[in-house]
Amino acid sequence: QVQLVESGGRLVQPGGSLTLSCAASVSISSFSGLDWYRQAPGQLRELVVRFTNEDGTNYADSVEGRFTLSRDYAKNTINLQMNSLEPDDTAVYMCHADAVAGGLIRDYWGQGTQVTVSS
Repeated sequence: QVQLVESGGRLVQPGGSLTLSCAASVSISSFSGLDWYRQAPGQLRELVVRFTNEDGTNYADSVEGRFTLSRDYAKNTINLQMNSLEPDDTAVYMCHADAVAGGLIRDYWGQGTQVTVSS
């Protein structure tokens, strides 16, 4: 019933910037955690950034200082601003959210959006 839809991925040159968006079908305030993951071909899925009300926003070392997560409660979207992009940032980027209700944990994934950093 809950849907997450990513958009904004494209080809970009090294050093460039790109903003990804994740649109949720429900209020993002209903989630206990909001995340972006990425996975490159032949690589493990990597947590890029995670937000929780309790712990705030935490970034992977590889993107710290370059990527910024933001939340738009009015539009029910989670954005990832990416600056100073590098070829190693090339991956499918996936939005993820989790929720807890009655002691049960539920999590949701978007379909992913491709980001390619190349000259």
